[in-house]
Amino acid sequence: MQASWACCSNQTPSTAHFSDQRDPSCVRLQVSFPSTPVTPQRLSELVTFLRGLGLDPEDIGGPGANAEVLAAIDEALCHSSLGEARNHERLEFLGDAVLRLAATEFLRCEFGTLRVGEQSALRGRLVSDQWLAELARTIGMDTVLRLGPMAGGDTAGRATVMAECAEALLGGIYLAWGGVNGGLEPLMRWLTPHWHATAVTVLADPHRQNWKSALQEWSQGQGLGLPHYVCEERSLAHGDPRRFFCKVQLNPAEGDHSPAGRTRQRTSEQAHPLGGDGWGGSRRQAEQAAARDCLGQIQNP
Repeated sequence: MQASWACCSNQTPSTAHFSDQRDPSCVRLQVSFPSTPVTPQRLSELVTFLRGLGLDPEDIGGPGANAEVLAAIDEALCHSSLGEARNHERLEFLGDAVLRLAATEFLRCEFGTLRVGEQSALRGRLVSDQWLAELARTIGMDTVLRLGPMAGGDTAGRATVMAECAEALLGGIYLAWGGVNGGLEPLMRWLTPHWHATAVTVLADPHRQNWKSALQEWSQGQGLGLPHYVCEERSLAHGDPRRFFCKVQLNPAEGDHSPAGRTRQRTSEQAHPLGGDGWGGSRRQAEQAAARDCLGQIQNP
């Protein structure tokens, strides 16, 4: 028997159905998620917030400004640190998939002339946790986000929390506006200006914000070998944007011990006593920051 997922946009977002569409007599399995009533005050907050995004639920084509329909938005903005069974995690999982699909469609429409590899690299930036956290700050998501005491007091991990709930918000909007029956359109309409601004910035950078690769290419072209990175973990707090500190140094190419090679090495060491340092929430981010710092010194000696 072949079963299929039935997305029912006329059902409460906390309810899903699983059935065999080939056999109408098949008993439908209903899976309900724990739900908490959305109070009138909370509903008013959510409607105001959505209107600020340019997504008025009462516009033509909108789902309506009622508590049952916007329960998915409320769920997305309830962080798991609250300890409630109904929290952002389920919609974060959905939002992750929706985000990648929407970003791919955006790139196909707006930057379709880019090579596939370039589109893939750019999409990685548009769906990154860093980008999501920046989006959350831009739209003032913290004003409607419900956090538990520990998450609310964890300033180091705030970016991670914001990124998680921003992704959940995407999933919530997708569901509230109809899921597979139109849920992608409002997301595209909302996110396109934000994505376009980021894409223009990234594409205007000759290094495409991949400063490690750019530094390695320049260093090897100058006969300085591979850049050498040393990272230290300075904080144990998850999500701390200054968790890792990294230094990068440029060294002469190894292996050339001829008189001419040694002369080139001495000349390079004197002409390019270069290095850089940077901070990041991960080793990779810290290395990129250090490489960027070093490239800045090269371009502006």
